[in-house]
Amino acid sequence: MKKSITRLASIATLTTVALLAQGPRPENANRDGGGSGNSNPPDVATIVARQVRLLTTLLTLSTAQATQATTIFTAALNSITPLETQITTAETALSTAIKANTTAAITTQSAAIGTLEGQIIGVKASADAAFYLLLTADQKTKLTNFGTDFLDGRLGDIHIPGGGH
Repeated sequence: MKKSITRLASIATLTTVALLAQGPRPENANRDGGGSGNSNPPDVATIVARQVRLLTTLLTLSTAQATQATTIFTAALNSITPLETQITTAETALSTAIKANTTAAITTQSAAIGTLEGQIIGVKASADAAFYLLLTADQKTKLTNFGTDFLDGRLGDIHIPGGGH
């Protein structure tokens, strides 16, 4: 029972910090007079900075660790961006194939999307593994205490706002 309560509290804390680290949603930027009205997603540097701030808060990263994490996650996100563009193109082609009832094209585009999604998962997992190597034993313990859900390939989980991935 005590372990369940501790795990629940850890997950609640993680969720709260993660939500606060996201910043305002672009579609809400002009509501109640706030925001710039810019509906473009943040750039790579902004996304990575938020992620590293979150991880620094959760794990008390040193300056050197935060710098290395920034490098790792920036490289990963820069690798993911062209894959996202290819997915968008394949999704458009899939939509066209569905409307034309072109079975071969549906199969081809579906497989392409699956392959690209798999590549993105691989990039994220590799970045997470590189980041995990930077952690001290105490930081790894803190991370593990958040539960296995936090360690399932989403450690750094570089999320592209507006990208859906």
